Amino acid sequence: IFKGISTMNKHQVEGRVDQAAGKAKEVAGRVVGNEKLEAEGLADQVKGKTQAGYGDAKENVKDNAKKLIDKI
Repeated sequence: IFKGISTMNKHQVEGRVDQAAGKAKEVAGRVVGNEKLEAEGLADQVKGKTQAGYGDAKENVKDNAKKLIDKI
């Protein structure tokens, strides 16, 4: 039923959650004029993007390994 649909690993999920939370924090900091909160939000977004990228790469390696094994 779900052939070809991959699930997200924990790094992908946590990274994307951190990105969203960071964006919210950045906007909140901008709205209230809190530069520290805004900067923390930007840092959280970078952290989240890095973590999600690691998760994406991990899934890509896993998918490619599976394709290779399926060919054997």
